[in-house]
Amino acid sequence: MNGKLDQLRSLFRDMGSALVCYSGGVDSAFVLALAHEVLGPRAIGMTAISPSLAPYEKEAAIAVARQVGARHELVESHEIERPGYVANATDRCFHCKSELYDIASVKMREWGLSHVVNGTNVDDLGDYRPGLDAAKSAGVRSVLVELGWSKDDVRRGAQAIGLTVWDKPASACLSSRIPYGTEVTRERLAQIGGLEAEVRALGLKQVRVRWHPAGASGAMARIEVSKAELPAAFEARDAITAAGKRFGFAFVTLDLQGYRTGSHNEVIVGRSLRVV
Repeated sequence: MNGKLDQLRSLFRDMGSALVCYSGGVDSAFVLALAHEVLGPRAIGMTAISPSLAPYEKEAAIAVARQVGARHELVESHEIERPGYVANATDRCFHCKSELYDIASVKMREWGLSHVVNGTNVDDLGDYRPGLDAAKSAGVRSVLVELGWSKDDVRRGAQAIGLTVWDKPASACLSSRIPYGTEVTRERLAQIGGLEAEVRALGLKQVRVRWHPAGASGAMARIEVSKAELPAAFEARDAITAAGKRFGFAFVTLDLQGYRTGSHNEVIVGRSLRVV
């Protein structure tokens, strides 16, 4: 692990300065921590604030950046105003990341930095991730991919340098909870974020609220938790259901398969929606 850490430090040293697209997750937090260690004030973490970022994720990002000691800038992001993003086709992430990287490019020049980097690791290359295409188009460097870092490598590296989020569960923007072909709206994002926060407050750690249309009745919440937490979620079913109703869901269900990454991608055949 020391050798891999030294390789990453050397890469940042060669860069001279970097803007880190920083969400507060373990991957981008690790990249920011190493960049700050090597570059000091010449490494700046940038977090995009929009309706798709859960409030608890924003606060967590601020806390971790403070722990690291890095300069951390919050900027407004307006992907919700992009028609391609709102339409929520299978390339939604491309439009979201394009907005992020457009902002990052402007801020990089404004802050006098030379590179924009992200926290993508090699395990991210397996699932359908159109956001990776946006990074390539924008010339953003995926330093962990360049050096062959897996998710497990990142967690071990983060633990080795003392990051408190080394074991933080994977996360994604709230828009990823809405099925492809269903429009992303501020109201739906608020529903999802509010219910997720309440379920987390019950002590469950790995939580996804998947939003589904339910005809004239409104919407259904399909809640995923880790398989280990399924018994606890079932025990808390009355509280979870009540919370779902408060946030406007007509139906509240628990997914018995448990949490898995990109479950909405299960409907994709190639790069198009399955016809049913």
